[in-house]
Order: sequence, then structure tokens, then C-alpha cells
Amino acid sequence: MTAKIHPTAIIGERVELGKDVEVGPYCIVESDVHIGAGSILQSFVTIGQFTKIGEGNRFFPHACIGMPPQDLKFKGEETHTEIGNFNHFRESTTVHRGTAHGGGLTKIGDQNLFMVGAHVAHDCFVGNRNVFANSGTLAGHVKVGDCTTVGAFSAVHQFCRVGDYAFIGGFSVITQDALPYVKSVGNRAKIYGINAIGLQRQGFSEEEINDLRNAYRTLFHKKLRLVEALDSLRAEYKDKPKVDYLINFIAESERGIIR
Repeated sequence: MTAKIHPTAIIGERVELGKDVEVGPYCIVESDVHIGAGSILQSFVTIGQFTKIGEGNRFFPHACIGMPPQDLKFKGEETHTEIGNFNHFRESTTVHRGTAHGGGLTKIGDQNLFMVGAHVAHDCFVGNRNVFANSGTLAGHVKVGDCTTVGAFSAVHQFCRVGDYAFIGGFSVITQDALPYVKSVGNRAKIYGINAIGLQRQGFSEEEINDLRNAYRTLFHKKLRLVEALDSLRAEYKDKPKVDYLINFIAESERGIIR
């Protein structure tokens, strides 16, 4: 089956539509767009210029993907948006393409859920299997790992990072890096321990969760300087990939971490 295009849809030039793509009523697909097999644009969806979309994605009404960035320095340069496979973009979700000074690319991985009104700004990198609740918002240049949750009406400040398996509670304001495996909640956000229930649901073993609990205690309950705590963890948890990722995430932070 070839692509199915509703007669009210508007399709630009140099658009590639994969097998079984559906473009619904009143959708707009601008020029220089690729949409992979099995993707569905329900109705009133707009896909901006220079957007590449993988397979099996679903866009609900009024989603706007690959729009020009909200950056006063942007002067219409050719910049891009890339989206992986099997993502869901619910109603009124917005994703903006990159900027020339920021690398020129906004990139989203696979199997993410963007609920109503979620926003991904220019030059963001989002990994796989993340959940953005209603109106969850990323400012420009944010990097999000895998398997995170960004709660409803929460905002992540520009240039921050959100670590793998992080949990950001609703109505939170994130102005520093949100730690992997940890619950960060509030305005301004503070940390509230390892997200043990979430990690269990993601298939973490009891040993892995206990290691992370103990690492958290070393970092934040033993009154050590951060550099001392990291050195202690490196010595104690050799060959522990989950703890090693936490150590490296903290050590590489440029904006500082939420505590």
C-alpha cells in the first residue's frame, strides 16, 4: 500500500512518504520532509521543513513538528529535526528544529510519549522510551537520556541534562542537571531519593537498586565533599555499570546537579 493522503492535506516539494503513511485532513507537510513507513498524521498536523521522521510514529491533532526555533538569532538558516521510530506526539505537541549556532539539529529517539502540549525546543537531544506528561517543557539545548519521566507542567532550563531513569515530578522547575535514577521535585527542584518503584518496574534487580541507594547515601548523607564522595564510590563500586553511570554523570556536569 502506498501513502494515503487526504484531499484537504497540503504536501510540499521533495517530500518522501514511506509505505502505509497516512496524512489526514488539513495536515500540512512542508518541503524537504521524509516520513517513514507506517507513520500517521491524524488531522491538522504540521510538519516543518527539513524534518526526517522514522517509522511507526503517530501525530495527533494540532501537533507541530520541526517548526522554526523561538530564537531571535535565527535568520532562516537550514537546520534540521530528526525523529526516530514509534513515538507518540499527542495533541498540540510542539518540536522546534535546531539553530545554526547550536549545532543545527533537534533529535528525538524511539518510543517516546509526548502528552498534550509537551514542548521540545531547539537543539535538544531526547533519547528513548521517555514520558513527557502534559505541558512538560524543554528549553533549548537540553539533553534527556533514556526512560525518564518529566511530570506535568514541569520545565527544564536551557543547557541542563536529565539523566537516564530520572523522575521529575509535576510542576517542577529544573535549573541544574537532574540526576539519573533519582526523584527531583519542586520549584526549585530538590532531590527525594532513588526512584526505587520506578526502577523495579524497569527491570532493575534488587542488588542494583540497593547499590544505587547506598551510592545516594554516600553522596548526600555522609557530609562528604562531592569530590570525596565520588572518589569513595569509584573505589567501592568497581564494575557496577549503574553506579558508574551516576558517578560519570555528576563528574561531567557543567551546570551543577540538583540536590
